[in-house]
Amino acid sequence: MQKSSSPTPVKPSDKSTGKTSRKALAAAHAAKPVQVIEELRPGQSIELLQELHILTREGKLNQDTRRKLKQVYHLYQFIEPLLKEVSANGHGFTLADHGAGKSYLGFILYDLFFNVAHQGEKVNGHVYGIETRAELVEKSRALALRLGFANMSFLNLSVQQATSAADLPPQVDIVTALHACDTATDDAIAFGLAKQARHMVLVPCCQAEVAGVLRKTRALNLNKNPLAELWRHPLHTREFGSQITNVLRCLQLEANGYQVTVTELVGWEHSMKNELILASRPALSNGAHAAKTRAAQTRLQQVLAELGLGELTARFAVAAGDAGPA
Repeated sequence: MQKSSSPTPVKPSDKSTGKTSRKALAAAHAAKPVQVIEELRPGQSIELLQELHILTREGKLNQDTRRKLKQVYHLYQFIEPLLKEVSANGHGFTLADHGAGKSYLGFILYDLFFNVAHQGEKVNGHVYGIETRAELVEKSRALALRLGFANMSFLNLSVQQATSAADLPPQVDIVTALHACDTATDDAIAFGLAKQARHMVLVPCCQAEVAGVLRKTRALNLNKNPLAELWRHPLHTREFGSQITNVLRCLQLEANGYQVTVTELVGWEHSMKNELILASRPALSNGAHAAKTRAAQTRLQQVLAELGLGELTARFAVAAGDAGPA
């Protein structure tokens, strides 16, 4: 006689296994330590970094935002000593950031200087973000208000408008322009000259104007100047045009009395737009400095003439009046 098989009894505990497992996983996840991000400084605003999409909502960094944060940090290392210098003895500094975009630089610079380096201290200073896209200006204003960044202003202006705008002081201590494309860097320099800036911190990007002039006059220059071989091929025209643009900018700054240093912003593996131009106007002039300024004025004109770039003389002109230190 065949025995009938009875079903295996279900244990009460088996019914709750799935729920128990899920609870255990959730508890284990909650017990995990928060990700430690070495790049962040103690006291930095996590909310700011999340609003700028540098940190994810979970508080993490990805490779692209880590690279962007590293660039801004590195630039801040150059700017912080300038802020300390101009704000010494209780004097308030003014900094204008041109082509501010979403104001990554302005916001992080403000947070690091006011809230991290000088936490709990009274620091006089004001950061102006200048941007032509109205929607970005409004977003930056709202974010600064929400974070309590009281010493920040955002202006919906072009660089030319900003030069004479009543919302900006007649003199600005520091001018910055991070990855300002093509002639935007030249506009920032013109603003700095007009505002008698003590320091300019510039990271140029995507220069095309000078390359266009070289291309237009290439045939004529090849007959007159063997150096025109440097930009005979289209690729060389673009690369040489970019290089000579920054050379002319440095000469222009020196011709206006600034001392100029050119260096890398970060390693080339992080960004190809990597040239950092630092220009500072000495507090006091002397005979040797005045002679260097005059020599730079002469070399600037000679380079423009030698390369057939005479039509750009106004672009790289020396400011009217005394080009020496204020």
